[in-house]
Amino acid sequence: MKILLIGGAGYIGSNVAWLLKQERKDSQIFILDNFSTGNKLALVPGASWIEADVREYEVLDAIFSAEKFDVVMDFSALTIVSESTEKPLEYYEDNFIGTYNILKVMKKYNVKNFIFSSTAAVYGNPIEIPVKEDASKNPINPYGNSKLCSELLIKDAHKAYGINYIIFRYFNVAGASDNADYGFYRANPTLLIPALNDAIIKKQTFNIYGDDYNTKDGTCIRDYIHVYDLAKAHLLAMDWMINNNASNDFNLGSNSGYSVKEVIEQNRKDLHLDLDIKIQQRRQGDPAILITDNEKAKKILGWKPEKTLRDMISTDYKFRIKHWKNIYK
Repeated sequence: MKILLIGGAGYIGSNVAWLLKQERKDSQIFILDNFSTGNKLALVPGASWIEADVREYEVLDAIFSAEKFDVVMDFSALTIVSESTEKPLEYYEDNFIGTYNILKVMKKYNVKNFIFSSTAAVYGNPIEIPVKEDASKNPINPYGNSKLCSELLIKDAHKAYGINYIIFRYFNVAGASDNADYGFYRANPTLLIPALNDAIIKKQTFNIYGDDYNTKDGTCIRDYIHVYDLAKAHLLAMDWMINNNASNDFNLGSNSGYSVKEVIEQNRKDLHLDLDIKIQQRRQGDPAILITDNEKAKKILGWKPEKTLRDMISTDYKFRIKHWKNIYK
Protein backbone atom coordinates (compact mmCIF):
# COMPACT_ATOMS: atom_id res chain seq x y z
CA MET A 1 0.00 0.00 0.00
CA LYS A 2 1.25 3.48 -0.91
CA ILE A 3 0.38 6.18 1.60
CA LEU A 4 1.01 9.88 1.00
CA LEU A 5 1.34 12.06 4.11
CA ILE A 6 0.97 15.73 3.24
CA GLY A 7 2.61 17.69 6.02
CA GLY A 8 4.33 14.47 7.09
CA ALA A 9 7.33 16.32 8.55
CA GLY A 10 5.12 18.27 10.93
CA TYR A 11 4.15 17.46 14.49
CA ILE A 12 1.23 15.11 13.91
CA GLY A 13 2.26 13.91 10.46
CA SER A 14 5.66 12.73 11.68
CA ASN A 15 4.09 10.79 14.55
CA VAL A 16 1.68 9.09 12.15
CA ALA A 17 4.59 8.28 9.82
CA TRP A 18 6.58 6.84 12.71
CA LEU A 19 3.67 4.64 13.83
CA LEU A 20 3.09 3.46 10.26
CA LYS A 21 6.74 2.39 10.08
CA GLN A 22 6.31 0.43 13.31
CA GLU A 23 3.00 -1.26 12.52
CA ARG A 24 2.64 -1.30 8.70
CA LYS A 25 6.00 -2.49 7.51
CA ASP A 26 4.55 -3.63 4.16
CA SER A 27 3.41 -0.09 3.31
CA GLN A 28 5.35 2.52 1.35
CA ILE A 29 5.32 5.94 2.97
CA PHE A 30 5.65 9.13 0.93
CA ILE A 31 5.95 12.52 2.59
CA LEU A 32 5.18 15.88 1.01
CA ASP A 33 6.03 18.99 3.03
CA ASN A 34 6.99 22.59 2.33
CA PHE A 35 8.85 22.73 5.68
CA SER A 36 7.29 26.07 6.61
CA THR A 37 6.42 24.56 9.99
CA GLY A 38 7.64 20.99 9.45
CA ASN A 39 11.24 19.96 10.13
CA LYS A 40 13.53 17.79 8.03
CA LEU A 41 14.77 16.23 11.26
CA ALA A 42 11.25 14.83 11.69
CA LEU A 43 11.35 12.88 8.43
CA VAL A 44 10.94 9.19 9.26
CA PRO A 45 13.88 7.08 8.02
CA GLY A 46 12.95 4.97 5.01
CA ALA A 47 10.13 7.23 3.82
CA SER A 48 10.35 8.88 0.42
CA TRP A 49 9.91 12.63 0.58
CA ILE A 50 9.65 15.72 -1.57
CA GLU A 51 9.70 19.40 -0.68
CA ALA A 52 6.56 20.87 -2.20
CA ASP A 53 3.57 23.08 -1.45
CA VAL A 54 -0.08 22.05 -1.79
CA ARG A 55 -0.92 25.51 -3.08
CA GLU A 56 1.04 24.66 -6.26
CA TYR A 57 -1.28 22.41 -8.23
CA GLU A 58 1.17 21.68 -11.05
CA VAL A 59 3.62 20.20 -8.54
CA LEU A 60 0.91 17.99 -7.06
CA ASP A 61 -0.06 16.87 -10.54
CA ALA A 62 3.49 15.80 -11.31
CA ILE A 63 3.73 13.84 -8.05
CA PHE A 64 0.42 12.03 -8.57
CA SER A 65 1.26 11.22 -12.18
CA ALA A 66 4.45 9.48 -11.03
CA GLU A 67 2.95 7.44 -8.16
CA LYS A 68 -0.40 5.69 -7.65
CA PHE A 69 -1.37 6.35 -4.05
CA ASP A 70 -3.89 4.24 -2.16
CA VAL A 71 -4.44 6.70 0.68
CA VAL A 72 -3.78 10.42 1.13
CA MET A 73 -3.57 11.90 4.63
CA ASP A 74 -3.51 15.68 4.87
CA PHE A 75 -1.90 17.24 7.96
CA SER A 76 -0.86 20.48 6.26
CA ALA A 77 -2.34 23.67 7.67
CA LEU A 78 -1.73 26.94 9.38
CA THR A 79 -3.13 26.43 12.88
CA ILE A 80 -2.57 29.42 15.19
CA VAL A 81 -5.94 30.93 16.14
CA SER A 82 -4.66 34.38 17.10
CA GLU A 83 -2.57 34.64 13.93
CA SER A 84 -5.56 33.67 11.80
CA THR A 85 -7.44 36.75 13.00
CA GLU A 86 -4.56 38.91 11.77
CA LYS A 87 -3.90 37.03 8.51
CA PRO A 88 -7.20 35.54 7.31
CA LEU A 89 -6.25 35.56 3.62
CA GLU A 90 -3.13 33.49 4.31
CA TYR A 91 -5.17 31.00 6.34
CA TYR A 92 -7.81 30.53 3.65
CA GLU A 93 -5.14 30.18 0.97
CA ASP A 94 -3.11 27.58 2.83
CA ASN A 95 -5.95 25.65 4.47
CA PHE A 96 -8.77 25.83 1.92
CA ILE A 97 -6.99 26.24 -1.41
CA GLY A 98 -4.58 23.50 -0.35
CA THR A 99 -7.50 21.12 0.27
CA TYR A 100 -9.08 22.12 -3.05
CA ASN A 101 -5.87 21.26 -4.93
CA ILE A 102 -5.50 17.91 -3.16
CA LEU A 103 -9.06 16.87 -4.00
CA LYS A 104 -8.68 18.09 -7.57
CA VAL A 105 -5.58 15.97 -8.17
CA MET A 106 -7.11 12.97 -6.38
CA LYS A 107 -10.11 13.17 -8.70
CA LYS A 108 -7.87 13.36 -11.77
CA TYR A 109 -5.84 10.29 -10.81
CA ASN A 110 -8.73 8.34 -9.27
CA VAL A 111 -7.34 8.19 -5.73
CA LYS A 112 -10.27 7.21 -3.55
CA ASN A 113 -9.22 7.43 0.11
CA PHE A 114 -8.62 10.69 1.99
CA ILE A 115 -8.01 11.38 5.70
CA PHE A 116 -8.25 15.04 6.65
CA SER A 117 -7.03 16.84 9.76
CA SER A 118 -9.71 19.25 10.90
CA THR A 119 -10.17 20.91 14.26
CA ALA A 120 -12.50 21.44 17.18
CA ALA A 121 -12.41 25.12 16.20
CA VAL A 122 -15.20 24.42 13.69
CA TYR A 123 -17.62 24.19 16.64
CA GLY A 124 -16.86 27.69 17.92
CA ASN A 125 -18.54 28.15 21.30
CA PRO A 126 -20.61 24.97 21.49
CA ILE A 127 -23.96 25.01 23.23
CA GLU A 128 -23.66 21.49 24.65
CA ILE A 129 -20.59 20.04 26.36
CA PRO A 130 -19.17 17.50 25.64
CA VAL A 131 -19.30 18.21 21.90
CA LYS A 132 -20.71 15.56 19.56
CA GLU A 133 -19.98 15.33 15.85
CA ASP A 134 -23.47 16.51 14.88
CA ALA A 135 -23.21 19.69 16.96
CA SER A 136 -23.68 23.01 15.16
CA LYS A 137 -20.62 24.29 13.33
CA ASN A 138 -20.17 27.99 14.17
CA PRO A 139 -16.47 28.89 14.07
CA ILE A 140 -15.47 32.12 15.76
CA ASN A 141 -12.12 32.67 14.03
CA PRO A 142 -10.70 32.46 10.48
CA TYR A 143 -8.77 29.27 11.31
CA GLY A 144 -11.99 27.44 12.17
CA ASN A 145 -13.77 28.97 9.18
CA SER A 146 -11.07 27.84 6.76
CA LYS A 147 -11.23 24.29 8.10
CA LEU A 148 -15.02 24.16 7.96
CA CYS A 149 -14.92 25.31 4.33
CA SER A 150 -12.54 22.43 3.61
CA GLU A 151 -14.85 19.97 5.36
CA LEU A 152 -17.79 21.06 3.22
CA LEU A 153 -15.72 20.73 0.05
CA ILE A 154 -14.58 17.23 1.04
CA LYS A 155 -18.15 16.08 1.58
CA ASP A 156 -19.25 17.55 -1.74
CA ALA A 157 -16.35 15.81 -3.50
CA HIS A 158 -17.41 12.54 -1.88
CA LYS A 159 -20.93 12.89 -3.24
CA ALA A 160 -19.83 13.92 -6.71
CA TYR A 161 -16.71 11.83 -7.30
CA GLY A 162 -16.88 8.95 -4.81
CA ILE A 163 -13.80 9.97 -2.84
CA ASN A 164 -13.98 8.27 0.56
CA TYR A 165 -13.08 10.49 3.48
CA ILE A 166 -12.36 10.49 7.18
CA ILE A 167 -12.54 13.90 8.81
CA PHE A 168 -10.84 14.03 12.21
CA ARG A 169 -11.62 17.01 14.41
CA TYR A 170 -8.69 17.28 16.78
CA PHE A 171 -9.06 18.78 20.18
CA ASN A 172 -5.79 19.75 21.96
CA VAL A 173 -2.91 17.50 20.92
CA ALA A 174 0.14 17.16 23.16
CA GLY A 175 3.08 14.89 23.93
CA ALA A 176 5.71 13.21 21.77
CA SER A 177 6.65 9.74 20.58
CA ASP A 178 7.90 7.30 23.21
CA ASN A 179 11.44 7.48 21.81
CA ALA A 180 11.30 11.31 22.11
CA ASP A 181 12.23 11.73 18.44
CA TYR A 182 8.94 13.02 17.04
CA GLY A 183 7.33 15.97 18.75
CA PHE A 184 6.51 19.65 18.49
CA TYR A 185 9.68 21.17 17.04
CA ARG A 186 8.68 24.82 17.02
CA ALA A 187 10.30 27.28 19.39
CA ASN A 188 7.98 29.72 21.19
CA PRO A 189 4.94 27.41 20.85
CA THR A 190 1.38 28.56 21.45
CA LEU A 191 0.07 25.10 22.41
CA LEU A 192 -0.27 24.98 26.19
CA ILE A 193 1.85 21.97 27.21
CA PRO A 194 4.88 22.66 24.99
CA ALA A 195 4.59 26.36 25.88
CA LEU A 196 4.73 25.47 29.58
CA ASN A 197 7.76 23.23 29.12
CA ASP A 198 9.34 25.85 26.89
CA ALA A 199 9.01 28.46 29.64
CA ILE A 200 10.43 26.07 32.25
CA ILE A 201 13.43 25.13 30.13
CA LYS A 202 14.22 28.74 29.27
CA LYS A 203 13.39 29.96 32.80
CA GLN A 204 10.91 32.48 31.48
CA THR A 205 7.60 33.82 32.73
CA PHE A 206 4.56 31.92 31.48
CA ASN A 207 1.55 33.92 30.36
CA ILE A 208 -2.04 32.87 31.03
CA TYR A 209 -4.31 34.60 28.53
CA GLY A 210 -7.44 35.38 30.51
CA ASP A 211 -8.54 34.29 33.99
CA ASP A 212 -12.04 35.74 33.80
CA TYR A 213 -13.79 33.06 31.75
CA ASN A 214 -16.98 31.46 33.06
CA THR A 215 -15.16 28.34 34.27
CA LYS A 216 -14.33 26.84 37.66
CA ASP A 217 -11.08 28.79 38.05
CA GLY A 218 -11.54 31.47 35.38
CA THR A 219 -9.16 29.92 32.83
CA CYS A 220 -10.04 28.12 29.62
CA ILE A 221 -10.86 24.42 29.79
CA ARG A 222 -9.66 22.12 27.04
CA ASP A 223 -9.73 18.44 26.13
CA TYR A 224 -6.19 17.07 25.67
CA ILE A 225 -5.15 14.05 23.62
CA HIS A 226 -1.72 12.46 23.28
CA VAL A 227 -0.23 12.53 19.80
CA TYR A 228 0.31 8.74 19.94
CA ASP A 229 -3.41 8.17 20.47
CA LEU A 230 -4.13 10.54 17.62
CA ALA A 231 -1.74 8.65 15.33
CA LYS A 232 -3.31 5.33 16.30
CA ALA A 233 -6.73 6.64 15.27
CA HIS A 234 -5.41 7.35 11.77
CA LEU A 235 -4.30 3.76 11.26
CA LEU A 236 -7.61 2.40 12.51
CA ALA A 237 -9.55 4.85 10.34
CA MET A 238 -7.55 3.95 7.25
CA ASP A 239 -8.41 0.27 7.69
CA TRP A 240 -12.08 1.01 8.37
CA MET A 241 -12.43 3.31 5.39
CA ILE A 242 -10.84 0.87 2.94
CA ASN A 243 -12.46 -2.28 4.29
CA ASN A 244 -15.93 -0.73 4.35
CA ASN A 245 -15.58 1.62 1.36
CA ALA A 246 -17.12 4.21 3.65
CA SER A 247 -16.75 7.76 4.96
CA ASN A 248 -17.32 9.45 8.31
CA ASP A 249 -16.25 12.23 10.65
CA PHE A 250 -14.94 11.80 14.18
CA ASN A 251 -13.97 13.91 17.17
CA LEU A 252 -10.67 12.90 18.73
CA GLY A 253 -10.19 13.79 22.36
CA SER A 254 -10.17 12.29 25.83
CA ASN A 255 -13.77 13.08 26.77
CA SER A 256 -12.52 15.09 29.76
CA GLY A 257 -11.25 18.61 30.31
CA TYR A 258 -8.54 20.45 32.21
CA SER A 259 -8.27 24.16 32.86
CA VAL A 260 -5.05 26.04 32.12
CA LYS A 261 -4.35 26.30 35.85
CA GLU A 262 -4.93 22.55 36.32
CA VAL A 263 -2.45 21.71 33.56
CA ILE A 264 0.09 24.04 35.17
CA GLU A 265 -0.40 22.31 38.53
CA GLN A 266 -0.02 18.86 36.93
CA ASN A 267 3.14 20.05 35.23
CA ARG A 268 4.55 21.15 38.57
CA LYS A 269 3.75 17.78 40.17
CA ASP A 270 5.18 15.71 37.33
CA LEU A 271 8.38 17.64 36.61
CA HIS A 272 9.01 19.00 40.12
CA LEU A 273 9.86 22.30 38.49
CA ASP A 274 8.36 25.73 38.99
CA LEU A 275 7.82 28.82 36.88
CA ASP A 276 6.58 32.35 37.19
CA ILE A 277 3.01 33.02 36.05
CA LYS A 278 1.60 36.26 34.65
CA ILE A 279 -2.03 36.93 33.74
CA GLN A 280 -2.59 38.63 30.38
CA GLN A 281 -5.71 39.77 28.55
CA ARG A 282 -7.78 37.19 26.67
CA ARG A 283 -6.73 36.28 23.16
CA GLN A 284 -9.25 37.00 20.45
CA GLY A 285 -11.15 33.91 19.28
CA ASP A 286 -10.61 31.63 22.30
CA PRO A 287 -13.77 29.80 23.48
CA ALA A 288 -14.12 29.20 27.22
CA ILE A 289 -14.68 25.41 27.14
CA LEU A 290 -14.03 22.72 24.54
CA ILE A 291 -14.47 19.07 25.52
CA THR A 292 -15.36 16.32 23.08
CA ASP A 293 -17.65 13.34 23.16
CA ASN A 294 -15.42 10.60 21.68
CA GLU A 295 -17.91 7.73 21.81
CA LYS A 296 -18.40 7.65 18.04
CA ALA A 297 -14.71 6.93 17.38
CA LYS A 298 -14.70 4.31 20.12
CA LYS A 299 -17.77 2.54 18.76
CA ILE A 300 -17.02 2.61 15.03
CA LEU A 301 -13.22 2.51 14.89
CA GLY A 302 -12.57 0.54 18.07
CA TRP A 303 -10.33 3.37 19.23
CA LYS A 304 -9.74 4.68 22.71
CA PRO A 305 -7.13 7.03 24.17
CA GLU A 306 -4.51 5.26 26.26
CA LYS A 307 -2.15 8.03 27.32
CA THR A 308 -2.68 10.38 30.28
CA LEU A 309 -2.07 14.08 30.84
CA ARG A 310 1.05 13.05 32.73
CA ASP A 311 2.28 11.19 29.62
CA MET A 312 1.66 14.28 27.50
CA ILE A 313 3.65 16.52 29.82
CA SER A 314 6.57 14.13 30.36
CA THR A 315 7.06 13.02 26.75
CA ASP A 316 6.92 16.60 25.49
CA TYR A 317 9.47 17.64 28.10
CA LYS A 318 11.80 14.75 27.17
CA PHE A 319 11.48 15.65 23.50
CA ARG A 320 12.30 19.31 24.08
CA ILE A 321 15.30 18.45 26.24
CA LYS A 322 16.59 15.84 23.76
CA HIS A 323 16.25 18.16 20.76
CA TRP A 324 17.10 21.40 22.52
CA LYS A 325 19.78 22.49 20.03
CA ASN A 326 17.57 21.79 17.01
CA ILE A 327 14.50 23.51 18.43
CA TYR A 328 16.26 26.63 19.70
CA LYS A 329 18.93 27.00 17.06
